[in-house]
Amino acid sequence: HSCNDEINVYLKYLGYEVEYVRNFTDIDDKIIRRANEAGETATSLSSRFIDEFLRDMVELQCLPPTREPRVTEHTKEIIDLITKIEEKGKAYTIEGDGVYFSVDNFPEYLSLSGRSLDHNLPGSRVAVDTRKRNPADFALWKSAKEGEPFWESPWGRGRPGWHIECSAMSGHYLGHAFDIHGGGKDLIFPHHENELAQSRAAYPESEVKCWMHNGFVNNNGQKMAKADKNFFTIRDIIALYHPMALRLFLMRTHYRSDVNHSDAGLEFASGRVYYIYQTLQDSEEVISLYRDDELDVPVPAGDR
Repeated sequence: HSCNDEINVYLKYLGYEVEYVRNFTDIDDKIIRRANEAGETATSLSSRFIDEFLRDMVELQCLPPTREPRVTEHTKEIIDLITKIEEKGKAYTIEGDGVYFSVDNFPEYLSLSGRSLDHNLPGSRVAVDTRKRNPADFALWKSAKEGEPFWESPWGRGRPGWHIECSAMSGHYLGHAFDIHGGGKDLIFPHHENELAQSRAAYPESEVKCWMHNGFVNNNGQKMAKADKNFFTIRDIIALYHPMALRLFLMRTHYRSDVNHSDAGLEFASGRVYYIYQTLQDSEEVISLYRDDELDVPVPAGDR
């Protein structure tokens, strides 16, 4: 998100009018499971975490996007898109389970990731079902199970699959062709691959001009993960360092490269941020000595 904000800010600096959409997944298998364990609704759980995320973005001084849609607010657009894919012959229904995308009926599948379908495996969030025509087929709509939230649809009560939400919301707000699509490099497959397939299956003119997949923030050379208990939160870091020091630290490598967390790197970034702010303050003090109507008067060499 820091990377996306930098692109947003720079494009605005260049004079472009930017339509920046950052969507929130507020319903999925993990959210439902955790909400049930906590004894609350999926909506209340996700809203709480979204609020905390937005608080972190404010601390990092990230500009707010133009729009921040949520999945649960766009089930109509999602259902309409699935219907379109179905009409094009690219989807099928498994009774009592849901609607699936047929990768065999979409020759362009895996064009983004460059994988081979012969060696393709379902994504980590995609349940394997022997009734699927191809193990790589993925859910567009999941039939409701007991204890799960649901919406009415032409295929019965259920909820959106993981990938379809992004195709529906991006198409709704940005159109079927837009300039930049961002995300972590772990989303190339299966998420963005499936998102691209859905969009083009329904609307062949769908196009993303530039995919930007950023690297990870690692700890001791390993991707940070709660399961491994090797992670730091944004709040852990900004309790010790200026938020802009964290931003500068993340910017020190190419956006596609991983960044390894280190105290030395953050200390160096802190020094650079201090230098920048001190330089700005010194410059303002010198400029303030001269009235607005005297700005055409050369500044003495000693004050430069």
